[in-house]
Amino acid sequence: MSNLRTLVFFATPAHECSYLPDREATTMFVDPRADVDKKLYSQLTALGFRRSGSHYYRPHCEHCNACVPVRLKVNEFQPDRSQRRVLRKNSDIECRLVPATFQERYYQLYAHYIEERHWDGDMYPPSRDQFISFLVEGATDSWFVEMTRDGELIGLAALDMLDDGISAIYTVFSPEMEHRSLGTFAILWQIEEAQRRQLPHLYLGYWIGECRKMNYKTRFRPIEALRDGHWREMDTD
Repeated sequence: MSNLRTLVFFATPAHECSYLPDREATTMFVDPRADVDKKLYSQLTALGFRRSGSHYYRPHCEHCNACVPVRLKVNEFQPDRSQRRVLRKNSDIECRLVPATFQERYYQLYAHYIEERHWDGDMYPPSRDQFISFLVEGATDSWFVEMTRDGELIGLAALDMLDDGISAIYTVFSPEMEHRSLGTFAILWQIEEAQRRQLPHLYLGYWIGECRKMNYKTRFRPIEALRDGHWREMDTD
């Protein structure tokens, strides 16, 4: 079994940044041959790594540190007025935690989401292989949250259980349900699940101050940022 001392890391060549225009990015990966169990995955996450399928990675850009790992302190979280409104609006949705596996109905929802909302991104066009390699392969205590209304699947959130929290991986939803703010609802559900399991953190991936798509993360408070190897509470005012 691998551990932090024995891990080998690789860095990609510089490539076009997916988030900030006119910038190049470099990504550090854990050797894909490493045997990463839940304990090691939890340690890597606390060091700012994320999981995408069977790959564990973090930004490693020479002249940029815009990507900041963030996590929510769930025991101190209090929903604001807007978030309480989202909970009320979606009180008719049933959420069920199921193992992260491939189902055609999951893929159809994922594909519809990517085609309608991210047709200009690097995940377009969607494919079944892409869905599996991103959300199913490499699963380590990994789950999907099915969000259904009147028996219809309208949202799907992927998450990983860690030793000290939950890692929110990705959320898709029916574009026709955009008015329900299901992305926010999925995070609120995961906060409640972490509280139920007495886990202190919800890891939300990377926050980029210059990227509008990332701004939603700082609306969940108190939020901590990993800077210079230490988790510190962010000033979001």
